[in-house]
Amino acid sequence: MGKSHVFRARSPMPVPASDLFRWHAREGAFERLVPPWDPVQVVERSGEGIQTGARLAIALRVGPLRSRLSAEHTAYEEGVLFQDTQRSGPFRRWVHTHHMRPGPSSGSSVLEDEVEYELPLGALGSAVAGAPVRRRLEHTFAYRHAVTFADLKRHAAFAARGPLTVAISGASGLVGSALGPFLTTGGHRVKRLVRGPADALRGEISWAPQRGELDARALEGVDAVVHLAGANVAGHRWTPEYRDLILKSRTEGTRVLCEALAKLERKPRVVVSASAIGYFGDRGDEVLTEASGAGTGFLSQVCREWEAATAPAEDAGIRVVHARLGVVLDAREGALAKMLPAFLAGGGGPMGSGRQWMSWVSLEDVLGLLHFAMMTPDVRGALHVVSPGAVRQAELARTLGRVLHRPAFLPMPAAVIRTLFGQMGEEALLSGAHAVPEAALRHGYAFTFPELEGALRFTLGRTRAGPEYPHS
Repeated sequence: MGKSHVFRARSPMPVPASDLFRWHAREGAFERLVPPWDPVQVVERSGEGIQTGARLAIALRVGPLRSRLSAEHTAYEEGVLFQDTQRSGPFRRWVHTHHMRPGPSSGSSVLEDEVEYELPLGALGSAVAGAPVRRRLEHTFAYRHAVTFADLKRHAAFAARGPLTVAISGASGLVGSALGPFLTTGGHRVKRLVRGPADALRGEISWAPQRGELDARALEGVDAVVHLAGANVAGHRWTPEYRDLILKSRTEGTRVLCEALAKLERKPRVVVSASAIGYFGDRGDEVLTEASGAGTGFLSQVCREWEAATAPAEDAGIRVVHARLGVVLDAREGALAKMLPAFLAGGGGPMGSGRQWMSWVSLEDVLGLLHFAMMTPDVRGALHVVSPGAVRQAELARTLGRVLHRPAFLPMPAAVIRTLFGQMGEEALLSGAHAVPEAALRHGYAFTFPELEGALRFTLGRTRAGPEYPHS
């Protein structure tokens, strides 16, 4: 027989135990709790949510190997606890019980996760893998509890506005795929705009913006729209054809959507339409607020036309917010994910001079700001979705190296970047803009990650801060 281990993580939560339980019981909770540095893929689901008998199978990584874990929910007490038990997978035994206990005050609770597990290969497995598995659990539950606390706090702040029906375009991208679960766990209903056949039972809406087509009837009754669709700016070298795709995927899609919304009998309260700080072009050390003027260059042109394409919605009396996103930091996709292999190999460093400003933002604050924009009637027009802690690119490289415990002094010369990436490298990698979130701060938004190192440690799983870890 192998050694039995018990791991516990406890954290205070800012809502009653009943609300904490409902958050876990809603669609999207599992997706919200998957750490970005250790992604898994759901391959099979059956049964009703987290109730007894429901099953979930996931593909996961165990060291360099891929494995599959199948679990069944084996206990359920509404408002109090639920439990899942491994039926097959990498552990000899795994039983995870989620407890929701009353907190010290009527408006609070305590979340306690208790995991009983045995490793394969008996005493040898415990000797070899016991400590790494324990550390992995500590990092994972620190992340899970931090996400749960932040989400509950954000939703509680706007609970009086009631649940909304929210349509999302670009729902399969980095931001959209996180925004959907964030909203559904908060009690909102999500409708996703999809290309091709739509499954109405799953809340999908068919659209083909390149052909000017959208099932507008399915948008009737939607309270808010978050428009995120657009071709990846850094996905390819900027050939004339790809530049045209970047521009049209944003302007034509936005126009088709906003024209349809303007014609609805019951129009949404708000459209939050993505834009980017590329609006400003390369502005050196100038500090840029939402009131600052546009710059020059291709990205600036794209952002100007992108924002202008929302005019039909605004003319129809719909509140429009232009969410100008900075560099979104998340370990799964985007700029940070592209940088990681070089840094982990010890070959990271500044790009070009390293003096260009990087207006970055944690994915968690992107979700928070989009939600804040939807729920705050006074927020309209440009909204910088960036952290208040912008840094120069060389400082980002140094901080990432420190978090990863790797050197970060090998520069990528500007000439090499221009040769490899052409205009895309010049505008997206070697240029910079020091944007500040003046509007968000003025309206009272509180950043979860205002400082770079904390944001990086969170998304890379390099912290165990948060929950308590009693030894067992």
